[in-house]
Amino acid sequence: MSSPPVPATDSGTAFVLGGGGVLGAAEVGMLRALFERGVRPDLVVGTSVGAINGALVAADPTPVAVERLREVWQELGSRGVFAGSVLARARTLARTRTHLHPREPLRELLADHLPVRSFAELQVPFQCVAASIERAAEHWFTEGSLIDAVLASSAVPGLLPPVEIDGEHYLDGGLVHSIPVGRAVALGAGTIYVLHVGRIDRPLRPPTRPWEVGVVAFEIARRHRLAADLAALPADVTVHVLPSGNLVGAGSLRYRDFSGAAERIDRAYDAARSYLDGVI
Repeated sequence: MSSPPVPATDSGTAFVLGGGGVLGAAEVGMLRALFERGVRPDLVVGTSVGAINGALVAADPTPVAVERLREVWQELGSRGVFAGSVLARARTLARTRTHLHPREPLRELLADHLPVRSFAELQVPFQCVAASIERAAEHWFTEGSLIDAVLASSAVPGLLPPVEIDGEHYLDGGLVHSIPVGRAVALGAGTIYVLHVGRIDRPLRPPTRPWEVGVVAFEIARRHRLAADLAALPADVTVHVLPSGNLVGAGSLRYRDFSGAAERIDRAYDAARSYLDGVI
């Protein structure tokens, strides 16, 4: 069962890293800006790709993590985490009937770059969320295997298989909590920096193509949850939603295209640096 939100920090600083696939490179630029200004986390909370970024930060909450994450984002494309021809993907789907890609390439990438293997070895408290299939509920991972937890949080439906842990199956945490500000509040954070992928910066419009319907529907759900969390903030909690510098609208990117990662990192760094200049 998921652990209850026992306070992990006494009015400290939390980094909340949201989900968003290839756009998650923007969070690396935000992290660079934060570390350059001496902002360090007492707590890290992540969802999906934010769980990948967040786990590396929690393992080493220093500028070194930013350089390690740059390598991760370079290798997400070059090592073929979502590789495969149309025929190969079709074969995987025909064999599994549920997903297009195996999880092993992502597991190997995490194993190569994460300097620790368990939650207990992390330098600062870290939690990531996944969606339990059997319970139709969010599940917060707080202990045990770090790689398994991050894989569960990142198991995008249809792209990667569900992750089984202790007899329960999990899918991507973005299904239940895409930008988990509320969790950081429940854990006692007094100052929260929200690192997101840029989708919430863009206005939503009615879909005009069949494939846009699901994207718009998901965006409504994720933004509604974030808005509710922000509206319910206690008076003594300060939240900074960092700008991503991302000019790309939701749904306009291919999930396998990591070619723009370096540019997204740099844009987010510039935008977050300018923002922090005004508040720190």
